[in-house]
Amino acid sequence: MTFSKFLLLALLIVTGLVGWAYWTAISDPVVRFAEVEMLPPGSSQKQLRILLLSDIHVAGPDMSPQRLARIVRQANAQKPDAVLIAGDFVSDKQFATERFSVDEAVVPLRDLKSRFGTFAVLGNHDHWRNAAATRSALRRVGITVLDNSAARAGPMVIGGLDDAFTHHDDLSITLRAMASLGGEPVLLSHSPDPFPRVPAGVKLMLAGHTHCGQIRLPVVGAISYMSDYGDKYACGVVVEDGKTLVVGAGLGTSILPFRLGAAPDMWIIAVRKRSRSTSNRL
Repeated sequence: MTFSKFLLLALLIVTGLVGWAYWTAISDPVVRFAEVEMLPPGSSQKQLRILLLSDIHVAGPDMSPQRLARIVRQANAQKPDAVLIAGDFVSDKQFATERFSVDEAVVPLRDLKSRFGTFAVLGNHDHWRNAAATRSALRRVGITVLDNSAARAGPMVIGGLDDAFTHHDDLSITLRAMASLGGEPVLLSHSPDPFPRVPAGVKLMLAGHTHCGQIRLPVVGAISYMSDYGDKYACGVVVEDGKTLVVGAGLGTSILPFRLGAAPDMWIIAVRKRSRSTSNRL
C-alpha cells in the first residue's frame, strides 16, 4: 500500500468514526433497567418505577428543545411513578452551534408525567451558568428542586444532594432532611462521588455527571470520567456495602457533540419489596 492510499484509508476511518459518534449522540436514548429491594414487606405498593434522567445539556447541534420534547414523550411511555433528574440542564460547550436560555432549555420538561412528580438537583454546568436562574426556571415548569434538602414521593423520601463537583453538596444536612420526613430513602446526586460516604440505610443512590465517559476509544477507553474514583463509579449499576448506585450516561453531550461507546440513556429502576424485614434507617 502506498503512503497516499494509507492516508486516504486513515481519513475514511476517522470520518466514519466521527459520523458514527455524532449519530450516536443524537440517537434516541437507550432505556436501561435496574431493580432494588427496599420497600417494606408489608407495603401496599408491590413495585414503584423511578425514571432517572441526567445531563441533558440543551445546546446545538445535538440537543435542541425539540429533541428534548421527543425524549420526554419517550420517558412518559415508561409510565414512571416518579421522575428524578440528576442535573446539568444547560450546556456551554465550546463548539455549540446554537445556545438557549435556561427557560428555553427546561420548558419541554413541563410535560413529564408521573404519579408523584419530578424532582431534580443541579449539576456543575447549572452552577457555572446561573444556579438561581436554573432553579427558578425548573420550578416554573413544576419541578421540585432539591438543594441539600428532601421531599416525599409517595412511600419514598427523595434526598437531593447539591453538586459535589463544584463543592455545593452537604450530605449531613441532606440526610437530616430525609430523616425528618420519613419514608424509604432515595438519594439523588449529580456526581456519583459521594457514594462511599452514603450510610447503609440509604439503599439507593442515583447520579449522572460522568456521561459514562462519553467518548470511549477502543483499547484506550474513556478519555475522562470526571470522577475522583476513575471508572469505579462511572457508569451503570454498582452494588457496594448493601447499597445500590445507578449512574446514567446522560442525554446530551459536553465539550464535543459526540458519543462513542457511551450511548445516551435513561434508566427505569424498579423498586420492589424487601424479601425480609430489614430496616432502611438513616
